[in-house]
Amino acid sequence: MAHTQTHFELFELPVSFELDLQELSQRYRELQRAVHPDKFANASEYERRLSVEKAAAINDAYQILKSPQRRARYMLELQSVSFDDEIDTALDPAFLMEQIELRESLSELSQKDDPLASLNQIMSDIKKRISLVVDEISRQISSEQLNDDEKRKVKQLIHKMQFLNKLQQEAEYQEENLLDVI
Repeated sequence: MAHTQTHFELFELPVSFELDLQELSQRYRELQRAVHPDKFANASEYERRLSVEKAAAINDAYQILKSPQRRARYMLELQSVSFDDEIDTALDPAFLMEQIELRESLSELSQKDDPLASLNQIMSDIKKRISLVVDEISRQISSEQLNDDEKRKVKQLIHKMQFLNKLQQEAEYQEENLLDVI
């Protein structure tokens, strides 16, 4: 079976959770320039199609590596860890309670004296929590080959980050609604 190039190899970066995002962006732009469809305007239909497919693959790899959550998930997938988002939802009860409380705080914003200030507080809290999870993933995923227990821990952290990212999106949506009213 032929070796399939990993996203890290595509961007000539080490397999690491800690990435220099500026370097990633620079290599992304260089790769996109090299395969840009305009360069293949006079090429055969096959070469043009290949250029579009390569550009899409580069973009997909970039989006995955750029996102801490998706990068961590990808790194586990490289170690043959599979994800089933329908089944893999077991999170610790304390974390789930925090999520419920944060969601309630979001839903009660309209009853606050200064909803925007309250929302900023919630968003700051979510951002802090995301940062803590990213730091924890970074610590857990530092070795290239993880044991089963480490894989399980990182997988749980990825699910926590999914929850927090979704909560952040909801908060941003609330912010847009509040700003539209002002």
